[in-house]
Amino acid sequence: MRKNSIKNTRINGEVARALADIIRLEIKDPRVGPLTSVTSVDVTPDLKFCKAYISVLGDAETGSATIEGLKSAEGFIRRQLAKTVNLRNTPEIQFILDSSIEYGVHMSKMIDDVVKNLPAGGEENESVDNM
Repeated sequence: MRKNSIKNTRINGEVARALADIIRLEIKDPRVGPLTSVTSVDVTPDLKFCKAYISVLGDAETGSATIEGLKSAEGFIRRQLAKTVNLRNTPEIQFILDSSIEYGVHMSKMIDDVVKNLPAGGEENESVDNM
């Protein structure tokens, strides 16, 4: 099975959906933040390993605490995943903090600040028109 085959893409989606449900409904660890989401999942073609990218709304301290809580509950999560998703092998899960959403919000805010401070007229374009 190739890495980006249709079957692997479908397995990634099923595992991501199952992980999101397990984290949202069954994890009782207080370190795991209430606004935790699974942004993407990459399962290897041999179904032995899985990288789960986790996004947490909050500061860096909340994110690192959530990842620690998920790592400590990895056995439970893996057992629940085996019950939910019928795979030949239940993959070992590596939780990775995904800060791309926070980065996107930060960049959007910076762009909005720059656009707000632009002059109203088209003075920048005058030098190009004279050439």
